[in-house]
Amino acid sequence: AASAQAYFQYLSVICYLAPVGFGIVALVACSPASSFLIVYGICAYFFSLKMVRLILLAAPIASICGGIALGYAWAWSIGGVFGDARPNINTLLELDEEETQKSSPVSEGAGNEKTEKISNVKDPKKKKAPPKKKGVNQDLSKTSTGDPLWVKLVRLAIGVYAVKEALPIAEEFKGMCHQVAKQISHPTIITKGTNRQTGETVIVDDYREAYFWLRDKTPEDARIMAWWDYGYQITGIGNRTTIADGNTWNHEHIALLGRILTGPEKDAHRIARHLADYVLIWAGGGGDDLAKSPHLKRIANSVYRGLCSEPTCRSFSVKRGGVPSKQLSESLLYKLHSNGLVPGVEADTNRWREVFRSKYGKVRIYKILSVSKESKEWVENNRKCDAPGSWYCPGQYPPALKKILAEKRDFAQLEDFNRGQADEEYQK
Repeated sequence: AASAQAYFQYLSVICYLAPVGFGIVALVACSPASSFLIVYGICAYFFSLKMVRLILLAAPIASICGGIALGYAWAWSIGGVFGDARPNINTLLELDEEETQKSSPVSEGAGNEKTEKISNVKDPKKKKAPPKKKGVNQDLSKTSTGDPLWVKLVRLAIGVYAVKEALPIAEEFKGMCHQVAKQISHPTIITKGTNRQTGETVIVDDYREAYFWLRDKTPEDARIMAWWDYGYQITGIGNRTTIADGNTWNHEHIALLGRILTGPEKDAHRIARHLADYVLIWAGGGGDDLAKSPHLKRIANSVYRGLCSEPTCRSFSVKRGGVPSKQLSESLLYKLHSNGLVPGVEADTNRWREVFRSKYGKVRIYKILSVSKESKEWVENNRKCDAPGSWYCPGQYPPALKKILAEKRDFAQLEDFNRGQADEEYQK
């Protein structure tokens, strides 16, 4: 869930202005058109509370509401000077319409005389047209608002003072926006590091190198198994099929992937050989796969119950001093991550063969041995698309995994209001 600190980190001063603007839209300036802003604001705030990354989706409506708040404040200030004569869009549109009517060409020819004569005849039933509105220049000369002069001056002074005080804040906000934009758009697969011994700055290009290796050294029909976080990078840069990516909304499929990576090595191989040809692991410390492994285990346990003794899978973790728990030390993820780096940790060479290790050890790629050709051919020959030649082809599991899939329990999402069943242990 998103915290107040997370909102301020991304939105800064907009956090204070947006509620004011939203209140103005909802209570003062509500109309059929502005109701869209109300619905957008409520939905964006609701979903951003559920997931921090969705704060970015709330940023547009927050900025709009913030701008409305500032606009109303400035309009109140200069309204003390101009009053109702303050220039606005409606006045400009009316003047433009008048000028268009004046400049429209009059038809020429014999009909002109007849038209002119008819126009000179007065129609007693015809009412006089209301006087035309004054133009901008005439309106600007009207500065009376009905308020005493000192009230007008106070309103204007408040506006000028507010602008003066807001300029440094606006400048700081602008700098923050550019900084956050650079952070978000930065190509995170290429990072900078510092050599602890020499203090020299080094470029860590491990991830791009790994994806290029997949592109250049693996068959075009190779299937890559990795945690879904890197799916788009594998597909976009490595040009290879990945088991899951950021668009995989099937929680049960993600849980199966988590079960493979966090399960015992032998059990993991029995499943993996039917789904993929290679396994890619993020290693090297920091936010690598080992650091994420408790999260992977919890997701797997939410569908394949009984993998942990309790929903949070506390037993699947690294203890103090970097010592892995028994469950973690037996998992495929730990074996591939620490293979040859930690004394006594070796991946089974009959099931996996390391084919790539990046320069700084950030990425390790293993070839899965004894891949089931039968399962691979079955999946390829049994693709079901929504239309011939379509890109939308939901995948199917090969028959060899039927027994494993029978053990799953479909996960109850918080949004499944019509299920009539609760799954409170996994929705905390």
